[in-house]
Amino acid sequence: MKAEAYLFAGVAVFFLGTGVGYGWWSGREPAGTAALTVAFIMSSLICFFFARHHQRHGARPEDRGRSEIAERAGPVDFFPARSPYPALTGFGAAVTATGLVFGLWLFVLGFGVLGAGVGGLAFQYVHRDE
Repeated sequence: MKAEAYLFAGVAVFFLGTGVGYGWWSGREPAGTAALTVAFIMSSLICFFFARHHQRHGARPEDRGRSEIAERAGPVDFFPARSPYPALTGFGAAVTATGLVFGLWLFVLGFGVLGAGVGGLAFQYVHRDE
């Protein structure tokens, strides 16, 4: 995670520099300065997470220059072939967003469909290893 920490440190420095420059030249316009400040804080948090992960777990094979491909060989994870829940989640999100415009009843209906989709995604393969 060392390379990722350096990458996001560079992004944070970029947002800090542009935020200071924008705040100076724009006459302290609050919206853009606030957006660049939030972008700086978010990229700094990601940099901090990657740096702490590298500090706790050590270097990965990707972080070493002389690592072999075989060090990362093996199964990566389980990926299901088919699932109806992503489509259900997308439909529920669309109905929920439409409910914000047209009324509370549609929002509640969409939120229920969205909850069913997210719950299905989370618990679809909960007993897979048993």
